[in-house]
Amino acid sequence: MTSVDLDPAHRPLLEEIERYYDAVPRTAARVEDFGPLSLFVRDGEGWPYYARPALGHGGPAATAEDVRRVLARQRELGVPEAFEWVAEHDPLLRAAVEEAGLVVHEHPLLVLGPDDASDAPAPAVAEGVSVRVLAADDPDLASAATVAHLAFAEPGTGLGAAGTEELALAAEKSAADGAVARIAGRITAGATVLAAAVQDGSALCAGQHNPVGAVTEVAGVGTLPSARRRGLGLAVTAALVAHARANGVRTVFLSAADEDVARIYRRLGFRPFATALIAEPAEA
Repeated sequence: MTSVDLDPAHRPLLEEIERYYDAVPRTAARVEDFGPLSLFVRDGEGWPYYARPALGHGGPAATAEDVRRVLARQRELGVPEAFEWVAEHDPLLRAAVEEAGLVVHEHPLLVLGPDDASDAPAPAVAEGVSVRVLAADDPDLASAATVAHLAFAEPGTGLGAAGTEELALAAEKSAADGAVARIAGRITAGATVLAAAVQDGSALCAGQHNPVGAVTEVAGVGTLPSARRRGLGLAVTAALVAHARANGVRTVFLSAADEDVARIYRRLGFRPFATALIAEPAEA
């Protein structure tokens, strides 16, 4: 994969997304300053964050030594050694992180900007499946908050082994360790919107968007491995986009796992815009 040639006219949209990337972790993390880099450290339990370019940094680009200083701090904190950024915004960072020993993974970044149509018809789902945005007290919240973990544990788009029985057990664990309460709190605060495809009281697919002003990212869309190949991920994404647009969001974007997945999202009007990069140790 190569980075997308960015039209200079799209630079304001890239800067808008960059500000979003800096703002989102701040709702649940503190920021440690490393000059050209910022390290986000989660406060309390939950998915750990990462390091990324410091917003508005006007000095020299980050060097491999800057990256090593952040890595040492991440090891000290016991958090994943991870960096995330947009290739087109910080093109020099890749060489620095690779020199520091990390492996870089590329993911297509797609966008529905203010001028992009988002009126594609909602994908049809099987009878008995409802696709909806969940409230914080929804009885299906536990399975919806958990299904993506099973999905990402069996990556790919082919049918997998994990089904509703495994999901029920995992949802019980998520409720017991406070993960469901945390997502409920974010829903109540308006920081996260969770949508799911539900059948017989079990979420077969779920995903979220996390609005900051007029920008949001669709993230964590995952389908129960045994329920794949039914168009559920696309239907959930469509519901999230519809919710975002109905609530004043002008720019919706997402990062796809690969080009095959990106083609699926294009059916909803998303267009290739840039390249999201994730760097981590080779053993990860």
